[in-house]
Amino acid sequence: MGDHHNEGYPTDGETPVHQVALGGFRMQTTTVTNAQFEKFVQATGYRTTAEQFGVSAVFYAAFQGQRSDIFNQAAGIPWWLAVKGADWQHPHGPASDLTGLDDHPVVHVSWDDATAYCQWAGTRLPTEAEWEYAARGGLQGKRLAWGDELTLDRAWNCNIWQGRFPHENSADDGYLTTAPVKTYRPNGYGLWQMAGNVWEWCRDWFETDYYSQTPLSDPHGPASGTRRVLRGGSYLCHDSYCNRYRVAARNSNTPQSTSGNIGFRVAADIG
Repeated sequence: MGDHHNEGYPTDGETPVHQVALGGFRMQTTTVTNAQFEKFVQATGYRTTAEQFGVSAVFYAAFQGQRSDIFNQAAGIPWWLAVKGADWQHPHGPASDLTGLDDHPVVHVSWDDATAYCQWAGTRLPTEAEWEYAARGGLQGKRLAWGDELTLDRAWNCNIWQGRFPHENSADDGYLTTAPVKTYRPNGYGLWQMAGNVWEWCRDWFETDYYSQTPLSDPHGPASGTRRVLRGGSYLCHDSYCNRYRVAARNSNTPQSTSGNIGFRVAADIG
């Protein structure tokens, strides 16, 4: 595990590179889709964190609604709007819906929401170590889930930002925001989009210095914390400010945080 190329941000704690042993586990080949999450909501009547709070973060260029729907802009990151009525069923704001998005990843889900889905589905969130092992697809020490080069056969292999962030996106990869979960090519383990598209919640609490003290067998993260691990990057990642679509890259957020670029995939024990 860890950053073999010295490209990570120091505050993310991607070093030291270290070896861990994992027991067997199963991983969903894609992130959870809108259609899958809808079945959960219909079966349980569950209301997500964003629905309860009545607000969630939407990328400014994707916003659909009235100016009065914008609660505020995030301090220091003005491309994020706090939008009233944004949630998993209204991913770009209250004037949007899920038409044509059944096979896109569900977004605006908190860590708490993802955990509730897992309890209903008889699954769990992957640990951070499981996620990285799965993302590597059998490759050792590579920058990305398919190798070291960002493009593959001169074509984009993930959904990230192309152009000058945050004002110009050429969408050369085909998408401004989310892509269907089976876009591009799967990695060596048959897992789709382990880079880009949406951030994926992991089971672990986050600590910057965790890699310097991690157990060598089946690490499950710190015993406590204030932020949960996020992995994989999203459609907003770009070299100029956030190169966290690399397989070693780490990120985190509070368990109740929601936005239009956070989703999840599930894992399960074998047996």
